[in-house]
Amino acid sequence: MIIATLFGVFILLVLLGAPIAICLGVSSLIVLEYLPGTPSISLLAKSAVMAGNSFPLVAVPLFVLAGEIMQRGGLSARIVSASYVLVGNAKAGLAYVNILASMFFAAISGSSPATVAAIGSNMIPEMEKKGYKRAYSAAITAAAGITGVMIPPSIPLIIYGVTANVSIGKLFLAGVIPGILFGIGYMFVSKLTINRNLITISRATNSIEPVINKEKPTGWRQYSFWALITPIIILGGIYGGVFTPTEAAGVAVVYALIVSLWIYRDLKYKDLGHVFLKAGITSATVLVMVVMASSFGRLLTLQKVPVDVANFIIDLSNNPLMVLLLINIMLLIVGMFMETIASIIILTPILLPITQQLGIDPIHFGVIMTVNLAIGFCTPPLGANLFIATGIANVSLEQLVKSIIPYLISMIIMLFLVTYIPQLSLFLPSLIN
Repeated sequence: MIIATLFGVFILLVLLGAPIAICLGVSSLIVLEYLPGTPSISLLAKSAVMAGNSFPLVAVPLFVLAGEIMQRGGLSARIVSASYVLVGNAKAGLAYVNILASMFFAAISGSSPATVAAIGSNMIPEMEKKGYKRAYSAAITAAAGITGVMIPPSIPLIIYGVTANVSIGKLFLAGVIPGILFGIGYMFVSKLTINRNLITISRATNSIEPVINKEKPTGWRQYSFWALITPIIILGGIYGGVFTPTEAAGVAVVYALIVSLWIYRDLKYKDLGHVFLKAGITSATVLVMVVMASSFGRLLTLQKVPVDVANFIIDLSNNPLMVLLLINIMLLIVGMFMETIASIIILTPILLPITQQLGIDPIHFGVIMTVNLAIGFCTPPLGANLFIATGIANVSLEQLVKSIIPYLISMIIMLFLVTYIPQLSLFLPSLIN
């Protein structure tokens, strides 16, 4: 009765279009207040305080703010310029530039939607000028954006690390190779599909030269240098033992302000109010979701739902390969309907004990979960990346979904590689043991 009511109210509110944080909080409140056999309603407040009282969680609003400053401060345009120099002259060059620039920006923002917004606003119009179909350009941008939650710093990996009580530094390292693998996979798909997605068949070159600004005597290296070394400073500081991931987020904010205000000077003081407001709204949304999901998850634990789910899955099969397949299918479906952070907070306590029982490393499972849920950014009906890309490209959702299908196929293939080849995730973390 308790679990049926909890999920029943939650699903009803989701269908009515309420924000996920409200769905989680209200469903928990109703169960605690009105159903017999449940703890005191004070559990809601206690769970919220305990969830919010986490030092690693402070990294989330700071990385959100750093990404917002960098997006408004011109760093995304400079990353695009550097990517053009590296891969822009190949066939399907602008598709490669889009993907590579998304990977670079992912190492700054930690957010998939932010990556799509920052790179898409630069790349989609330029790709259209060169003859790429708008829907195809938007599909590449939406797909490449999910590297934002794999390549560190990744906000979903931070949330998983807090929830599962594992090293965020190791999780960051674990996401590097899978993120690069996805980028290479997208480039391969782009090469195979380029000819039928150009209005005029031609080599996609030189279309973003205005972004590079050749009038600068120092050239593209100096023009893009301060943007490109951002991930080196953040990740180098973490793994060099200079600061923790949370402290790195603070360093990223200070560095972003210095570069955007005083070196590139694309961010003006009058823009700071809007930047802080937007970052604050995004951070508040995430953190409210975290604290509301904590009470929801606590109720599930008290009702022994994780144990029941674990027993059910293991009764189906105790073969680790089959269990991972079942979990992948479940997470792919969840990712289509539920926000990534809420999914991680709710499902980690349920699924992690199952995988640990089967000897699967928690770091590896964190990457599996993140990759699965990241694919949800590109699948309806939630599909945040799809809606951002359609807004930038001004194409219908139907056109975009049709164009992104080859990339979705590649995502599933690479998901299975990440799932069944643990060393893709564990090799880099093993180097710091």
